Amino acid sequence: MLGRYSYLACDPFSTYIVADGQASCNGKPLEGDPWEHLRKLLAKYPQEHRPALPPFQGGAAGFLAYDLNRTLERLPAPAVPGQHLPQSILHFYDVVVSYDHHDGRCWIVSTGWPERDPARRIERARRRADEFAALLAGPKSPNDSPGTADEWHSNFSRDDYIAAVQRVIDLILAGDVFQANIAQRFSARLSTSFDPLAFYCRLRSLNPAPFAALLRYGKLTIASSSPERFLRLDGRQVETRPIKGTIARSTDPKEDQRLAEILLASEKDRAENTMIVDLLRNDLSRVCAAHSVDVPALCKLESYASVHHLVSIVRGELAGDQDAVTLLRACFPGGSITGAPKVRSMEIIADIERAAREVYCGAIGFIGFTGHMDTNIAIRTVTIDDDLAVFHAGSGITAMSEPEAEYEETLAKAQRIFDAFGAKAAGAF
Repeated sequence: MLGRYSYLACDPFSTYIVADGQASCNGKPLEGDPWEHLRKLLAKYPQEHRPALPPFQGGAAGFLAYDLNRTLERLPAPAVPGQHLPQSILHFYDVVVSYDHHDGRCWIVSTGWPERDPARRIERARRRADEFAALLAGPKSPNDSPGTADEWHSNFSRDDYIAAVQRVIDLILAGDVFQANIAQRFSARLSTSFDPLAFYCRLRSLNPAPFAALLRYGKLTIASSSPERFLRLDGRQVETRPIKGTIARSTDPKEDQRLAEILLASEKDRAENTMIVDLLRNDLSRVCAAHSVDVPALCKLESYASVHHLVSIVRGELAGDQDAVTLLRACFPGGSITGAPKVRSMEIIADIERAAREVYCGAIGFIGFTGHMDTNIAIRTVTIDDDLAVFHAGSGITAMSEPEAEYEETLAKAQRIFDAFGAKAAGAF
C-alpha cells in the first residue's frame, strides 16, 4: 500500500535545526521557543496553494524527533542518550519533484524562493526547474545489494521486556496511567560497503507503506516505512489516523482471514484504539473550531506486509488563528505512541525504556509554504548513522495486555525491517 504521491527534494536554500532545545537557522543560534521560530521562518515565504498541483509545493521537510517533547513538557532526559542526533532537522526547499502514482505524471514545482524581487524570483524558479529536469534525465546508478549487518542486539531481553510490560500493567491497575507504549531498541553494526539507498529500496519493496520516507544528511540516513499518518492539514481540514491494535499475518489465506477477524473482535485492541482516539480528539480540540472534531472511522482494518492493524480517523477544522506549526505543537508527539494520559505515559516511557527514542515515534514529513502539511508517525523507521543502524518496535500496554503477546507483537512489527537487512527471522533476544 503506497500513498498517492511521492516527493523528491534536494539542494535546500535554508536549514533549521533544533539540538538540545536550542534552535538554529543556517548555523545561527536562535534564542527562545523553537516552535515559534519555525512559524516565523515559514511565514517569510508565503505562497498561494494551487489545487491542481500535488499538495507539497515547496516548503520545509525533514523530521521532528520524539525527544522534541522536552521542549513542550518538563520531562526527564533519557538515561541512555542514543545516537546524539538533533531533535529536528528541517530543510527549506524551493523546488519539489512530485510523482503521482495514480496517473503516472511527474511534476516539478519551482517557487523561486528565497528571492524577494518578483522578476528575480521568476528567473530563479525557471532556472531551478530546468536544473531539476536535467537531473531527472541524467544517468541512474541502481544498487540492488545494500550490504550486510552484524548481529542484532536489543536493549531488552525477552524476560526484561515481559517484566517491563507487567510493570506498566501494575501502574495501570494502581490508577497511575490508562495506557503506555513501551518499545525495545534494536541495533547492529553495518558493513563498510553498506548502501542506505539500496536498503531503503529493499525495505519499500518488502514493506510498502503509505507514509514511507527517506532522509539523507551526509553520514546520517533515516529510512521509514511507516503505515501511520500523524497529522495532515489540507486547507483548514485536519486529519490524524492513529493505529492501535496489531496482529501478525499468516501466509495461509484462510488463517490470515481468521487472524484479521480475531483482531477486529479483540476487546483489548478496540479499547486501546478508542482510548487514543479520545486523547487525539482532545488534542485537536485545542486548536480546532468548536464542535468540528469528529471520528468518521473507528477501528477499521488495514493490512500490511507482516501485520494487520486497527486504524481510526479523527478529523477537525483548524481554528482561524491557528496554523500548521501550532497544530503540530498541540498534538506532539502523537498519542498513539505515548499512551494516556500523555505526559504521565511519557514519564513512564523515559523511566522504563531508558534509551532515547530520537527519531522513532517523532514525525517525518513536510510543512508547505502554502500552509499544507502531511506528517507520519516515525514507526518502522531505521536510523543509520555512519556504520550503526538503530530501530525500535513497541507495543501499547493496557490492563488487558498479556506480557508475552506484547513481546511477540514487537517482533512482528520488526520482522520486515530484519528482512530488509537480510537478517534471520526475528527471535528472542
